[in-house]
Amino acid sequence: MAARSDLRRTEVENGGDAGASPLEVARKAASDLRWLDVYEVLSEIDRQSALTAEDLELLATSAFLRGCGDDCRHARLRAYQIYVNQGDFRRAARCAARIGLDQLSVGEVARAAGCLPTSLTTCSAWVAQAAALLEHEEECAEHGYLLVPMAYELLAMKGNPDGAASTAAQAVDIGRRFDDPDLLASALAIQGRAMLRSRRVHEGMAFLDESVTVVVTGEVSPPIAGLVLTAAIDASNEAFDLRRFDQWTRALTNWCEQQMGMVTFRCWELAHRATLSQLHGRWSEALEVAKRACEGPIADADPSAAATALYRRGEILRLRGDLTAAQSAYRQASRWGLDPQPGLALLRLADGDTNAAVAAIGRVLAESQDRLERAKLLPAQIEILLCVGDLPAAAKAAKELDDIAADHDSPTLDATARQARGAISLSEGNSLNALKSLRQASRVWRHFDLPYEDARVRLLIARCCRMLGDEDTAALELDIARKIFTRLEAKPDFSHTWTMFDKVPTTSTPGLTKRELEVLRLLATGMTNRAIADELMVAVRTVDSHVSSIFTKLGASSRAAATAFAYRHHLV
Repeated sequence: MAARSDLRRTEVENGGDAGASPLEVARKAASDLRWLDVYEVLSEIDRQSALTAEDLELLATSAFLRGCGDDCRHARLRAYQIYVNQGDFRRAARCAARIGLDQLSVGEVARAAGCLPTSLTTCSAWVAQAAALLEHEEECAEHGYLLVPMAYELLAMKGNPDGAASTAAQAVDIGRRFDDPDLLASALAIQGRAMLRSRRVHEGMAFLDESVTVVVTGEVSPPIAGLVLTAAIDASNEAFDLRRFDQWTRALTNWCEQQMGMVTFRCWELAHRATLSQLHGRWSEALEVAKRACEGPIADADPSAAATALYRRGEILRLRGDLTAAQSAYRQASRWGLDPQPGLALLRLADGDTNAAVAAIGRVLAESQDRLERAKLLPAQIEILLCVGDLPAAAKAAKELDDIAADHDSPTLDATARQARGAISLSEGNSLNALKSLRQASRVWRHFDLPYEDARVRLLIARCCRMLGDEDTAALELDIARKIFTRLEAKPDFSHTWTMFDKVPTTSTPGLTKRELEVLRLLATGMTNRAIADELMVAVRTVDSHVSSIFTKLGASSRAAATAFAYRHHLV
């Protein structure tokens, strides 16, 4: 009786019809995408009486989305057995194929690589079982469901991307002919990933485009929708396709917001959103989002996604100069299975341990054979080698990066290569050649709204202009870079703008007191009078008085003029 009362209370709380049965309440919750309610109501019903195979599959779906893997497997196994006993071999085969895929983690399916041999062996066993059930059946959509895990195995375990693409293509054809959105979307996703591994980037991204379109516009089940979106985002990141990474991450965020009570896929959504926020200069937001990804059941549901979020936190903390906190984030990411490179090597460089930096980046590159993976590491190696003065090795790395960029139609990868090429030319004293490459990179960074990258390339442009005797343009570029670094709170880069130009801030000013000099420096970073007052722990009216006095002594009529004076005389 108490269980009955709990079910009725759930029904009322969810606004169900007064005459609805508990099963109807659960099914209505599923149609409303309220997965916690579905899971709790069906679990309670299952404790009282046996569920049908269809309702067990719904329970499995809700358990999967709640991150309850054991409950998901148990419910789906029972549904499978019911279908077999009923002689419904098509549904039993589809269920068996799904059980096989459930053996792989979300991250493994999304990346279609790095799967544990044991999980793929179990997956293959279930696929074989499903194939046996369909042995005497006419061709149907279920035959396509057998091909999807086969394609994963070809790609992940056997290193055969062409075979994986061919197998997935057969599944795509079946999905189209039998009008099965789940099959079509998942098969298109693995076909796209396989083609990327075969360096057929344009074709691969086109198939991924279609897979995402099927998810966004079709009747795709939530588990398949989440898997396809995370796979597509991972592929866009792998291929340096920032436009699609941006677009698909937003699609994943919108989709996740519709799935009430969902845990699975949340961590990946937060990790990708943190990356996107960092790229577009919203660093504080990125830190907060990444922190959420590392907490509680969200992180427990997918440690690999949590490790990615931790690495993102480490990157921002490093760029803001908090090396101790950055190292802690990198270490935790490593404990959760992620090699925190190239961030950790760059942290060692920032900490002055150049030998450790060179060794770390050299080690990870020696282990990496995939060209696009190496392209993510080479810019860090070039930066480290230039810092230690090994120009020939840096030039060799830049040449490899150039070659990879030439094979892939990616504006951001091309800009990265051009920036590296410009840095090498600048170090060789060829400022005109350097300036051409750097200007091209800067246009790309501005087009994609990547402020940190833009600020970094502007520093190099300023050096080129100074070498060419164009002090005015050098000052303009330097000023823009400093303002970006100030907004991002990228303190090490801001400090570097002085040392790289051999300029040391001076306290020589036209009659400013020590306190007025402090106020001017803070004002020049963009702080308001109230913020300056809080920083100096004085009254706002005191700061107002100092600012008025500064304007008088400098002959400045505005904050902008005073800021310009501060930068021009190297007071900041």
